[in-house]
Amino acid sequence: MKPAWSFLVLSMALASGGTLSAQQSGPQAAPAVNAAPKTSPEKLEVPSGTRLPLILHNAVTTRNAKPGDPIYLETLFPVVIEDRILVPAGSYVQGEITDAKRPGKVKGTGEIRLRLNTMILPNGYTVNFNAIPTNTGTGGNESTDSEGRVHGDTDKGTDIGTVAKSTGIGAAIGGIASRSGAGAGIGAGAGAAVGLATVLLTRGPELELPRGTTVDVILDRSVYLDASRINFTDPGHASTLPGPANREPTRSRSPF
Repeated sequence: MKPAWSFLVLSMALASGGTLSAQQSGPQAAPAVNAAPKTSPEKLEVPSGTRLPLILHNAVTTRNAKPGDPIYLETLFPVVIEDRILVPAGSYVQGEITDAKRPGKVKGTGEIRLRLNTMILPNGYTVNFNAIPTNTGTGGNESTDSEGRVHGDTDKGTDIGTVAKSTGIGAAIGGIASRSGAGAGIGAGAGAAVGLATVLLTRGPELELPRGTTVDVILDRSVYLDASRINFTDPGHASTLPGPANREPTRSRSPF
């Protein structure tokens, strides 16, 4: 009995050891590795309400402007926030004409509505933004409303002068022809009619934005820049363009 019992115990020990060895040599589960969380790139904000002084590179006039026409400008002064240059001077700005209206023959001035939508920084980094003009320096008396619409000048003084001049010429011709006050009165009336017709049949002054016009714009929403692309140490340099000369409004000679 003793040898048989010893053999049974030995067999059980060998079986147990084999099972344990199989368990230990089996495939081990890979330890869980926590993936590194993705981080968004740091953003720098140019806040809503920031003003940008710009200069216009291509001339615009209501004589031939139409919606969709591009406009090209350039920043004149850098945007610096918390001692960091975000937008250097000399950055390019592109926009488009969204509405254009020629001056009327009897009333109404020329109008152009502008929208700026793209800015290209000196390193080629391009960002989308939205801005509207708040002021324009055209050399004339154009004005800008709160919706970014630029209004042309009027020439009421010229209109009055045209009627008065025609009246005077008509009176002189009538007086000479008839050698009487009645003739002068008739001539004055005819001259006034001619002057008034000239005013009514021709358009008012076209709205002009010459090359070199300064345009002040304001951001109507914040612009967020990728911090890794903003590493400017130079405030930049804008192009040197002569400003438009002062000019008087001139009524069109054509009724079209």
